[in-house]
Amino acid sequence: MGIRLIVGLGNPGQEYERTRHNAGFWLVERYATQHNIVLRKDGKFQALVGRPAATDGVWLLLPQTFMNVSGRPVQMLAGFFKIKPEEILVIHDELDFPPGTARLKQGGGIAGHNGLKDISQRLATHDYWRLRIGVGKPPPGREGADYVLERPPAEEKTAIDAAIDKSLELLPQMIAGDMQGAMNKLHTDEKPPAKKEPPSKEPAKKEPPAKKEPEKKAEAASEPAKKEGLLSGLFGRKK
Repeated sequence: MGIRLIVGLGNPGQEYERTRHNAGFWLVERYATQHNIVLRKDGKFQALVGRPAATDGVWLLLPQTFMNVSGRPVQMLAGFFKIKPEEILVIHDELDFPPGTARLKQGGGIAGHNGLKDISQRLATHDYWRLRIGVGKPPPGREGADYVLERPPAEEKTAIDAAIDKSLELLPQMIAGDMQGAMNKLHTDEKPPAKKEPPSKEPAKKEPPAKKEPEKKAEAASEPAKKEGLLSGLFGRKK
């Protein structure tokens, strides 16, 4: 079973468009741009709605009702087109993951996210799919509600964009229903290949100096004795 509805969570209005809480909006808007899908305001669903030219294409939905009441547009569109919860993918910011991380899951806890809370209440289930874009934890002493409504610094934004890029590459796989395959790729942290050290040349081994044969002193010392024995044999020994 594939995905028929993709929901990006965020807050409407220029003052919120670059804040961390709008990470879901960022991804869906980029997907729409890549596929030439126009997102039009639909008063009936209280959202920006888009769909590819193909009649069987996936629906895109950006609720325009503010985060804490995101569930109503989702409920209305899903109910109208008879889309089941397991055919819905909700994309949202996630405090539990650092910038640059994206994770896919179905169901589970909502960790105090007001948008997810309202969607779960409206659909009466947690069994929809969620693509979580990490935005990092607030520093000590800061409230999460204030933190997500701030713009991330340039370095964090670059990391978040990288996670969105990787997610966009795998989104067609998710839409087709291959969630396990998409998870395997999305959850694998790519590490740069280890640098190969150039082979070290072993120093040439020096041959040990040849050992000198010890002088044969014993033989040299016996030479006079041999000569004396020979002479005595020839002339006889004196008595």
